[in-house]
Amino acid sequence: MDFSSLETWGYFAIAFFAFGGSLFIVAAAGVFSFMGNMDLTTALAVATVSNFLGDIFLFYLGKYKKKEIQPYFAKHKRKIALATLIMRKYGVSAIFIQKFLYGIKTLVPLSMALSKYDFKKFAFFNVFASIVFVLTIGLSSYYASESIIAFFGVIKERPWIAPVVLFSIIGLVWFVMERMTKKK
Repeated sequence: MDFSSLETWGYFAIAFFAFGGSLFIVAAAGVFSFMGNMDLTTALAVATVSNFLGDIFLFYLGKYKKKEIQPYFAKHKRKIALATLIMRKYGVSAIFIQKFLYGIKTLVPLSMALSKYDFKKFAFFNVFASIVFVLTIGLSSYYASESIIAFFGVIKERPWIAPVVLFSIIGLVWFVMERMTKKK
């Protein structure tokens, strides 16, 4: 095995970051597969398994290590409340929805565990949610790769665009999360 290639380290990166729920790494896997640097099926399979295991790990922490993790979430009480509301309002659909919501994707599995949601039921639906999440993001980026690559070509010519886009995305996510977690 060649440990200096993008393909080898790319799969490790996909496994590591998909465990944390990163949609950017799944999108990158789609683009790299389009460019011929990775195998699409292998990359998406690695991302699916890793994403599934990441949420199972979070559920486990919420269920069996409550006291140890509570200090880390003391500042996020409103987000935890929002995650709990999403879970109560949407039920099983919350497992699917949370995969796509940056900022609370970590909190929904924890909230479900804290609310004594059945582990087997969570694991069952999490398998399908992970598949839907990875296929949606991975295949979308694969089929949109030409546009994505062209966009990066524009950024290469005009580097000032990258920070504007980055801060706009961060600002938008922050604004939406602030609005969602504020008391009405």
